[in-house]
Amino acid sequence: MQKETIKVDIVSDVACPWCYIGKRRIEAAIKQWKGAPIEVTWHPFQLDPSIPEAGLDRETYLTNKFGNTDMTASMTRITEAGASEGITFNFGDQWLAVNTLALHQLMQVAGEEGFKDVLKERFLKAYFDENLHLNDIEVLIKVMEEFNWDAEKTKRIIADDAIAYAVKQEIAHYQQRGVSGVPYFIINDKFGISGAQPTSVFLEAFAQIAPIEIIGGEGESCDPVTGVC
Repeated sequence: MQKETIKVDIVSDVACPWCYIGKRRIEAAIKQWKGAPIEVTWHPFQLDPSIPEAGLDRETYLTNKFGNTDMTASMTRITEAGASEGITFNFGDQWLAVNTLALHQLMQVAGEEGFKDVLKERFLKAYFDENLHLNDIEVLIKVMEEFNWDAEKTKRIIADDAIAYAVKQEIAHYQQRGVSGVPYFIINDKFGISGAQPTSVFLEAFAQIAPIEIIGGEGESCDPVTGVC
């Protein structure tokens, strides 16, 4: 019997270290899972849509967001959690907080072409490890050239107000559903998992909702309602 697919919708932002960690953890869970096939769909979210086009350097961003720049404990926790998942976080002087709307626009079209997951991974690495300034059109052009997009296509997508509107509408949809922080995982459109939970949590969730596989097809049985056997 064909196993029914488990659908996982992941709401996340590129500018979110825990989204990077959560991505790794659910990927590990999917790799370990032996049950029904799992289909992942990524959805956009903006943690800070007010960031200006020029971006904010690390000191300014931390001061605006948290009132000070002493985030040593938090950064250490993120860095250590990332290292355990094979992620290198680099919050050096070159790190730049950017408005991620354009990145979500590019990912939306990448999704239509079948490589949103790969592009999501590329943007996360560029943002948190390589410290690439993802508000720079020339930087984005070079990244998208890795996926055989020419400069004109990248520019056109970023400048497309209809795509930007669609992204914002999708973000609003999940906010209306109660998503206020990311990453957020929605399984089979019914069950929510908030945050970068351990791999074991995802495996447990899959096990709880996975349909039971019927071996040997339909056999003879009795109906407890009608009494017919």
